[in-house]
Amino acid sequence: MITVGMNYDVLEGKEKIFENAFDNVLHAIRNAPGHSETFLYRNVHAPQSYLIISDWNDTAAFEGFIASDAFRAVTNWGKEQVLAGRPRHQVYGR
Repeated sequence: MITVGMNYDVLEGKEKIFENAFDNVLHAIRNAPGHSETFLYRNVHAPQSYLIISDWNDTAAFEGFIASDAFRAVTNWGKEQVLAGRPRHQVYGR
């Protein structure tokens, strides 16, 4: 099993758009092969900073999901201009 930490910085005023988009991702991820559970956390000292923690059977399952059409269909950060920078992902437990 691996845990993936995905860090996102969101433009001020776009927090609700990001949170709604996360709900869409959560819906899509529920049936992804190899997925166990996923949670969204918000930094109380930096409200535009979010962390998504996601547990997977292995790295291949996670990479398969983020390369999938299901993931692309629910992530339109560029279109909405929501993110303040590139997401940063860290895999734990390889």
